[in-house]
Amino acid sequence: MLHVPGYYEYCCRVKVVAGHDVLERIPAILERVHATRPMIVTDRGVAGAGLIDVMTEAMGDQVTIGGIEDDVPPDSSIEAVRRIAEAYRNNRCDALIAVGGGSVLDTAKGANIMVSEETDDLMAFSGVGTLKRRLKPLIAIPTTAGTGSETTLVAVIKDHERHQKMPFISYFLLPDAALLDSRMTLTLPPAITAATGMDALTHAVEAYTCLAKNPLSDANAVSAIELIAKHLLPVMKQPEDRDGRLALAVAATLAGMAFSNAMVGMVHNIGHATGAVCGVPHGTCMAILLPYGLEYNQHRNGHLTAELLLPLEGADTYARTPRNQRAQRVIARVREMNQSLHDITQGQHPRCLRETYDRDGNAAVPFERLPDIVAAAKNDPAVFLNPEDLDDEDYRMVLEHAWAGTPLDCTRIKRG
Repeated sequence: MLHVPGYYEYCCRVKVVAGHDVLERIPAILERVHATRPMIVTDRGVAGAGLIDVMTEAMGDQVTIGGIEDDVPPDSSIEAVRRIAEAYRNNRCDALIAVGGGSVLDTAKGANIMVSEETDDLMAFSGVGTLKRRLKPLIAIPTTAGTGSETTLVAVIKDHERHQKMPFISYFLLPDAALLDSRMTLTLPPAITAATGMDALTHAVEAYTCLAKNPLSDANAVSAIELIAKHLLPVMKQPEDRDGRLALAVAATLAGMAFSNAMVGMVHNIGHATGAVCGVPHGTCMAILLPYGLEYNQHRNGHLTAELLLPLEGADTYARTPRNQRAQRVIARVREMNQSLHDITQGQHPRCLRETYDRDGNAAVPFERLPDIVAAAKNDPAVFLNPEDLDDEDYRMVLEHAWAGTPLDCTRIKRG
């Protein structure tokens, strides 16, 4: 996206249907896009939780399902995209219904590229603006309140051979419809609720504070931050709260609309690299790295960070906090939220990279892997619209502090 002062573009042509019982609208939506034989794309966790059964029961016998692919990995991969595209063709499907978190939604977007373009070379369409025509119908049903992929023009697919996350950016990747149904997040485990909630918060904060912000994306971002601040911790304590769950789902969608139009910055840049190199889940990376991105950029955009104290903590706190302390208060509040989530999940929500572990209980981010993350971050385009540049030394400084869980030494940050 071109950054020219005073100029902006905003587009979100996704039909959003939200409520406690909106899955029943799927047949009508499929009819509107002239689809009769959709493929369901999901993962084993979603299927195992019975959410596909909830969805198919809501649709009744009005829809003929062309196939169910329920083996999407936690980190979307080129291999998974190719396998699903092949199954779509073999089963003569004419639409996709993606039911899951960000990995599932991004995988469905990738598969949609392949089946719509009738190609076996997904990577030929990576980057910005490579898609030139409308894709097959896609309905997105998020089961986490985090990625906002249901209203974004972005898909991120991992190339495991190159240890790199590849971005695909096009308005043609926007789903035809997004269904936000509170039933689909009620069974979300506490640690995932925490990580995805902080993921959505990061989307909104970076959209508001990075270089391509605009008045429309700002409105989305501020609304998302207010909803997350109000509902995330209460939902962690009362996970069966359907109103709170729906509010977080709406917040994630708003944040997705914000960053899809304003893009993101160094938090996503370093987070993409950390996930690609060490396999740390994206939401976990966002939660850990958000305060460091705000600290690093503060000399450039601290006035914008300060403005976020109002939706984050309310009018009373905003009014009684001195103007020159508001940005620091926002950063402190983000760290307090991470601490509260760490406590509620009994340590499952990490506060720093040193506290992340793989499935075997080993350190997910050994200190000696930090140079590998730096190398990967330098090739990730998410940093393009960050308010301040980063070189090798800057990346290493940020990562070392994020690894140890210590605030940045702001005197070491350049003032270029």
